[in-house]
Amino acid sequence: MWRKSMLSNSRRRYAVVAGGVGLALALAACSSGDADGDSTATSGGDGTTAAGCEAYADYGDLSGTTVSVYTSIVSPEDQPHIDSYKPFEDCTGATVVYEGSKEFEAQLLVRLAAGNAPDIAYIPQPGLLKTIVEQYPDSIVAASAGTEANVDEFFSPSWKDYGTVDGTFYAAPLGANVKSFVWYSPQMFADGGYEVPTTWQELLDLSDQMVADAAANGTGAKPWCAGIGSGDATGWPATDWLEDIMLRTAGGETYDKWIANEVKFTDPEVATALAEVGKILKNPDYVNGGLGDVASIATTTFQDGGLPIVQNQLCYMHRQASFYAANWPEGTVVAPDGDVFAFYFPGLTADDRPLLGGGEFVAAFDDRPEVAAFQAFLASPEWANAKAIATPAGGWVSANSGLDPENLVSDIDKLSAELLGDTTQTFRFDASDLMPAAVGAGAEWSQLTAWITGQSDEETLANIQAAWPAS
Repeated sequence: MWRKSMLSNSRRRYAVVAGGVGLALALAACSSGDADGDSTATSGGDGTTAAGCEAYADYGDLSGTTVSVYTSIVSPEDQPHIDSYKPFEDCTGATVVYEGSKEFEAQLLVRLAAGNAPDIAYIPQPGLLKTIVEQYPDSIVAASAGTEANVDEFFSPSWKDYGTVDGTFYAAPLGANVKSFVWYSPQMFADGGYEVPTTWQELLDLSDQMVADAAANGTGAKPWCAGIGSGDATGWPATDWLEDIMLRTAGGETYDKWIANEVKFTDPEVATALAEVGKILKNPDYVNGGLGDVASIATTTFQDGGLPIVQNQLCYMHRQASFYAANWPEGTVVAPDGDVFAFYFPGLTADDRPLLGGGEFVAAFDDRPEVAAFQAFLASPEWANAKAIATPAGGWVSANSGLDPENLVSDIDKLSAELLGDTTQTFRFDASDLMPAAVGAGAEWSQLTAWITGQSDEETLANIQAAWPAS
């Protein structure tokens, strides 16, 4: 059986394909299947392993099998994922069928209720994972032994904890992202004589200066542009704003109590944080550059939210995670001296540098050998490096310690990896993703959307708190 034995030499396997050249050779060698679809890669046709496929040999011959993958990751971020499966497909003979949906969070539960579960789902909220385990315990299966062994070797214990419910490990970490970023145009900043702010007050002061300068020169540019539209998940980008500010104004310990409902949404700490968010997102002088008024934030998709920075220069700044790099138009140079880059979303002081992050988790809903093998592959260094190489525009990083930083092509991804690896900073996972789904993936999304379009702070926070499950 591959599930446990294949991990005993995982460090050696990583060396086979960790670098770009090695992976390219592996991809070429693993494409030796017959034209009719019969794979000879794993066995080499004579019981041997094809050159370049050594890392996949213990998965066995999976020819003729299919694994379905359901995710919230849609175009343009979906293609690098699809491309990253190629070495697994070529070396095992399995076929991976990818489906991305903007209605993933809602539709996954519908599919589970209907008995139509995918083989694999990328779950972006540990809170949603907990809901699935509680409501559909017969649908989800515990992570395979091979998956667990990979996670134990290549991830810190906290990442495994996020995929564990009631002591059972279900879902392996996939990608990771840094959410504490502000995207901007280095050239626009240089032209305006602006410097990257190092504190929250400096960020507000910079925004005021941009407003004054725009009025003086008649450009019509606004300091900020934003979009929280995301189909059934509309509102989630607003939760990231609230969480980043909670970390800064309330601190990590209070943040943890908030996740556990020991600090309520109606408590002063959360009200203070939302008021600070409102200083930017509900300020008509600050938003929504090139897109409309404050209310337009609710109808602008998060993919389009930052585009005015590069399309018409009517916006100076856009707060969004590292993965937003994949949404810039083709040909956009993401670099400190490029068309666009990002700076750290500042804390209250220059030395106060909390970090908000998130990620996806791979859950399985069938224990067929090909499903178990694919779940283990997604937790391996082979996949992490394949995904990095398959993302030439950048916008992706992983907390997998087997990821070779040299395979990260983007400066922003390398900066993200550096920040994720800095243990001196206060790191916290996205709070809404850890809260019960009815709150973090439900009421918080809808109520913050209503808040953007005019609902009061008090009503918004009271409505979110009212959605918290009684037990």
